[in-house]
Amino acid sequence: MARSTQVRQAVRNLIWLAVIVAVLVGGTLAGVLFGSGTWTPKLALDLQGGTQIVLTPQVNSAAVTEEQLKQAVAIIRQRVDASGVSEAEINTQGSNNVVVSIPGTPDKETLARIESSAKLDFRPVLVTSGPTNQVINPDGTTSTANPADIDPNLPSTPTVSPSNGSDTNWVTPALSARYQAFSCASEDAKKASAAPANEPLITCDPENTAKYLLGPVEVDGKDISDASAGVITTQTGASTGQWAVDIVFNDAGTKKFAATTTRLVGLQGARNQFAIVLDGSVISAPSTQAAITNGKPQISGGFTQVSAKTLADQLKYGALPIGFQVQSSDTISATLGSAQLLSGLLAGAIGLLLVIIYSLIQYRTLGFVTVASLVVAAVITYFTVTVLSAQEGFRLSLSGVAGLIVAIGITADSFIVYFERIRDELREGRGLESAVDSAWRRAFRTIIVSDSVNFMAAAVLFILAIGNVRGFALTLGLTTIVDLIVVALFTHPILQLLGRTNFFASGHPMSGLNRMSLNAVYKGRGRFETTTSTTVKETKVKSASREAAKRQTIAERKAALETAERGDS
Repeated sequence: MARSTQVRQAVRNLIWLAVIVAVLVGGTLAGVLFGSGTWTPKLALDLQGGTQIVLTPQVNSAAVTEEQLKQAVAIIRQRVDASGVSEAEINTQGSNNVVVSIPGTPDKETLARIESSAKLDFRPVLVTSGPTNQVINPDGTTSTANPADIDPNLPSTPTVSPSNGSDTNWVTPALSARYQAFSCASEDAKKASAAPANEPLITCDPENTAKYLLGPVEVDGKDISDASAGVITTQTGASTGQWAVDIVFNDAGTKKFAATTTRLVGLQGARNQFAIVLDGSVISAPSTQAAITNGKPQISGGFTQVSAKTLADQLKYGALPIGFQVQSSDTISATLGSAQLLSGLLAGAIGLLLVIIYSLIQYRTLGFVTVASLVVAAVITYFTVTVLSAQEGFRLSLSGVAGLIVAIGITADSFIVYFERIRDELREGRGLESAVDSAWRRAFRTIIVSDSVNFMAAAVLFILAIGNVRGFALTLGLTTIVDLIVVALFTHPILQLLGRTNFFASGHPMSGLNRMSLNAVYKGRGRFETTTSTTVKETKVKSASREAAKRQTIAERKAALETAERGDS
């Protein structure tokens, strides 16, 4: 009964392994057929090349500080990583520029993540109208308003100090004239994001379908603690299919937003709207139907899944301290190239070959279990990396290849621990089937401890490091998990089945489990006794007798000889 139970357990584990491999292969196939996936992993910047984007500040270079550049680099790196693009390089160039190097060709959303400063403000709407800058003359005709024709003598300071952001006293004659003359297609519209937070703002929406005269900033984007993209649902929980960005304010932002929306509820017309301004453009200006006091507003308005996630990531990681514009965008070649990749793969192949040779010499036929386990581990690792490449944007760099090569030694160590434990059990006199199960219980604990240390080291390295080092940490941690899967679901079940074969159970000299070569001898009833308990004792007695004979006197030797002769007679 015990034997059939072991067989069923071994077969069940092998079936689970087959399911894991099938899921990985199926995921890769689905990506190839229905997505942008391929049968090979994407390569990183050092192996494939990509695009280099040089960003230059939109302000006077003298006003840009080193701290601002470092902060911009950190925010851009977070945005790029959140988009799923891995192995990107973001560095400063000189005292002003930021250089972003991305593998492959970036899409529009990725470029928007990089270029956009993501400066978010919430301003009350004072006036809104169409994008035209035409005015109606007293005689009924229309003419185009020209900013240069604005009377410089018009009052630009409110005669009565405004009491809040929605107060119409902000709209001075000079500001009203500027609003009438403002054109959404003008150069002034591109500089709208530079308006001071404590002054009104004239701007448009991104599509230039409406222009707005907004009051001062009521809530700053710095008060956002989290942002996420999601589908809008009704009160009954049904999905509308429209994407939106959900915002969570901190305590200060919650209080400001609650006070502002409470005031706007009682206003009429355009003054009831609360404009959400991103980089100087009004991305949404919803009417205020109720006061929002929980600090969790929602931005909606024509978002797609990609654009909603892009905006959420920009808001989540914060606005850039300074605005940037693209100075140049060039295609760059691989920094290492295919030759170095082939060299790395060759090094891995040599290491793998040495492990195989050692296993066959040390464990003979049992070494083929090591070879088969390494093949299974390679298949699982390859398709896992391919799925991560297609679904999560992971790219394989030369450092990542190094992590895969190191994994060969980690996996081989697990097999050696297991095999040597089996040999120890055989030396203690156990039968092979019993030795396999007893050795597994002891060896697996050792393997778990060893792999846990490796995985924790990889996790810490992945969290603290940046760039290519994270690729090394990811592949190292991944292969550590694969090692546990292969040992538990392949190596052990295979040995459970092989232990029932006559070739291994009888201890064939080529099996690697020969009891005579392990200094174990049969003592009956399926038990074995090590030679240290029999032959070694006899050897010690004979050695002691020879030493005693050497120390005898002449008289003692004659007496011993006479005794021996009388015994023979």
